[in-house]
Amino acid sequence: MLLLHEEPFYALLEPIPLRKTPKPPVVPDKVQPDRKDALVYMADVYRGPGLKGVPRGTVKKLRLFTYQFAYHGMGGQVNRVGLDGPWDVKRIIGAVPVESDGSAYFRVPANTPISCQPLDGEGKALQLMRSWMTAMPGEVLSCVGCHEQQNTTPPNRRTLAAARPPSEITPWYGPTRGFSFKREVQPVLDHYCVGCHDGQKAAPDLSPRDEVHPKAKSEGYNKGTKFSPSYMALRSFVRTATIESDIHLLTPCEVHADTTRLVQLLKKGHYGVALDAEAWDRLITWIDLHAPYHGTWHEIVGEAKVNKQRDRRRAMDKLYAGLDEDPEAILDFGFRILDSGAARKPEPTVPEARPKADIFARQPSIQNPMAEVRGQRPEVRNGAPAPQSKIQNPKSKIVELGHGITLELLCLPAGEFVMGDPNGHADEQPLTAVKVDEFWIGRFEVTNEQFALFDPTHDSRLENGDFLQFSVQERGYPVNGPRQPVCRVSWQQAMAFCRWLSAKTGMTFTLPTEAQWEYACRAGTATPMSYGPVEADFAKLANLADATLRQVDTFGWSLPSGAVPPWRPAIESVNDGFKVSAPVGSFASNPWGLHDLHGNVSEWTRSTYKPYPYRDDGRNDASETAPKVIRGGSWYDRPHYARSAHRMSYPAWQPVYDVGFRVVCESPPKALIAAGAPQPQ
Repeated sequence: MLLLHEEPFYALLEPIPLRKTPKPPVVPDKVQPDRKDALVYMADVYRGPGLKGVPRGTVKKLRLFTYQFAYHGMGGQVNRVGLDGPWDVKRIIGAVPVESDGSAYFRVPANTPISCQPLDGEGKALQLMRSWMTAMPGEVLSCVGCHEQQNTTPPNRRTLAAARPPSEITPWYGPTRGFSFKREVQPVLDHYCVGCHDGQKAAPDLSPRDEVHPKAKSEGYNKGTKFSPSYMALRSFVRTATIESDIHLLTPCEVHADTTRLVQLLKKGHYGVALDAEAWDRLITWIDLHAPYHGTWHEIVGEAKVNKQRDRRRAMDKLYAGLDEDPEAILDFGFRILDSGAARKPEPTVPEARPKADIFARQPSIQNPMAEVRGQRPEVRNGAPAPQSKIQNPKSKIVELGHGITLELLCLPAGEFVMGDPNGHADEQPLTAVKVDEFWIGRFEVTNEQFALFDPTHDSRLENGDFLQFSVQERGYPVNGPRQPVCRVSWQQAMAFCRWLSAKTGMTFTLPTEAQWEYACRAGTATPMSYGPVEADFAKLANLADATLRQVDTFGWSLPSGAVPPWRPAIESVNDGFKVSAPVGSFASNPWGLHDLHGNVSEWTRSTYKPYPYRDDGRNDASETAPKVIRGGSWYDRPHYARSAHRMSYPAWQPVYDVGFRVVCESPPKALIAAGAPQPQ
């Protein structure tokens, strides 16, 4: 060391050269404290895995909502916002547009947690954002796409949104407020539903009645909140994520509104009910927000427990965040039917009775439906199956796929049958006599192990469990076992598998048409199910919604079986032994030797969804632009929704949690194996 200078208590021991340098640049402030808003820029909503497979142009808007987080000493599992979630009160803000190139540029309130949901043209969420972002005043937040990795680079192009001023939020029927079932949804039920669903009949009671505690064995988990009976009834028809469901990124459209039984029933024209646009929007928004009931915390735990914290939180929000609002305020901008541009008070509507029997009631079966279609007088006998015709000397073939995995085909003879159901939904009529040529069809649904030979990256995943998760086992119920039917595949993926299979085997594989599928399912019967009426005990015949579906499991911590009541619609008198999909072939075959055409998973057909009468009008062309028909129902469906004639549809690009497929072969296989060929195990 070198002593340069010394004074009492100080010594300079090291020389440090000094020189004049320019002042370094100062990073400009990214916030403007005097503003109450901020900007958000999204480069391309289709970038990233969140909307993988969703066609460009599908997303039209982003729904924006925020949260009112629980005050100290409340919330969680006891003071629940809804039956099985959501965790916190959700406050609806509004929506902003998304450009055709996937870009968006919009204003948001500052210092406010914001969640976004990409909406299709009908205002239905295609994906869920289960976190939030918060922008400081005047800040510009940006993201590349939907659930993209943090190091994803933005597209090297000028986007449409960047070339215009930022969008203002279009409010959702009024100012930002907590989403409340009784204020936002119950008025819709009052107008459209309570004329029939009034609590005086066997149908679910949707009338406005006093709130009650859920009925489950653990009072500690059910005495801390109340719901209306109409909420509990309607909630049972909506499949959503649960209060602590799988935190992994969801498949696009995993809980899309169209996958719920409520929307499916209404789209089929439930007893003539036709909702207007606002009524649809209110129901869909409720579903997309995780089907909440309460819109404020004081409505759950009482004002006495909330008021002191309510005032303190408001004071802190105003002091540190510049927010001056009361999330606990009740704002009622109730649903109104517009008549000639003027609002009128909604009145309960009693739809006209449909000219057909109650679809849930026991129906007589037609012994000779072909005669009815051809204008003859059929003989009718109550509930008895039509004569079943087994195939004489059936032909079958085992197709080797490699790695010890096989695919079994059965040959169905040419024939004629009546397509449709006189007691079914409107889209199953009029009945049509259809001739079918001989064709080969898979004895079983395509399995996960078979599909993995084509796409080893595909994962059929699992079905969420109820309530909380404290272990991997509680994450849910696997549907990705090797012998379980593949699911969460789109029609496009199913057709791609068929093309791969055709190239691999030299045969011509495709999906069955609607007519081929129903012909195979009926197997010469005329009853709603190939095994008889919908009331029949299906325990050994089909994997449908039964007692196991309603069962809430008990784990090591003695819950959640007592925390939430069984709520999923099912036939409790039947136990088929499977909560979700079963290994293919676990249930008895139909008269023609085919398995799982009723239940297990619904199945894609090649046909475009069009009205009946069924005809060769181009509906069976392999076009990807129109919705495609699914058939058969799944483990989540009651028998009525798994009838031989029951029809549903989804876009060709959409993967669905309970939809798989089976294949048909249009070119005759060369080598045939006689009846009784060994079935793959």
